[in-house]
Amino acid sequence: MAEKIDAHHHLWRYTADEYGWIDESMQKLRRDFLPEDLVQEMKAAGVDGAVAVQARQTLDETRWLLDLADECAAIRGVVGWAPIAGEDFPAVMEEFEDRPKLKGLRHVIQGEKDEHYILRADFNAGIRSMQGSGLVYDILIYERHLPQTIEFVEEYPEQVFVLDHVAKPLIRESVMEPWAARMRELAKRENVWCKVSGMVTEADWAAWGPETLRPYLDLVVEAFGVKRLMAGSDWPVCLVASEYGRWFEVLHQYFAQFTQDEQDAVFGETAAQVYRL
Repeated sequence: MAEKIDAHHHLWRYTADEYGWIDESMQKLRRDFLPEDLVQEMKAAGVDGAVAVQARQTLDETRWLLDLADECAAIRGVVGWAPIAGEDFPAVMEEFEDRPKLKGLRHVIQGEKDEHYILRADFNAGIRSMQGSGLVYDILIYERHLPQTIEFVEEYPEQVFVLDHVAKPLIRESVMEPWAARMRELAKRENVWCKVSGMVTEADWAAWGPETLRPYLDLVVEAFGVKRLMAGSDWPVCLVASEYGRWFEVLHQYFAQFTQDEQDAVFGETAAQVYRL
């Protein structure tokens, strides 16, 4: 039986200063979330392994996540943060050459005031220096950043990219376009994969249901094909709208219509291949 992999989750020791993005509406998130908490959720949901993703833009967090991964067999890989736009980026990355669980890097593009940050020369110099390293780059954007993102990935046909959270469409507002057309265009780049994650927090937290998400799931299946999708929880952020187990139940119900090979891909095999777990 194929292993189940949660392709996207976070861990943290909560402090208000370090996690200022966790506002009053997210009270559930204002506590520590550590490997023992994750493993409990995974076991209940029948998930075997997971990919931990950065939540702060610090090298200290990347080191911490890698240390946790070394101690916790369930954490198969880490997508960390590093100063990709910094002149010293290649030198900084030498530190991680002997950390095999570092599988990728991510920058919080969605949080940058510059709407074209992903096209900046300094950031792209860093991306060029990543090529050949085997590291994946996770793309974290809002749907409005898709045009810039398409231009960005066009420059790097040999680099593996993973789009987080289906590019955060306007699910709460039931808006499909121009997100749908832009996702179809992005998906034409076969070096881009897509995480089916982070959707419930883009919906109405209290009122969403499977039918709310179906048009968006249908679109990513159409655009990317099932075998370029990977399921992720976005735990613990998802807790503002869904328990861990409920999210995976919704995904299993949706993908039940597909072949067993396709389901195995979405729920583990694609993540294992792309991140070389």
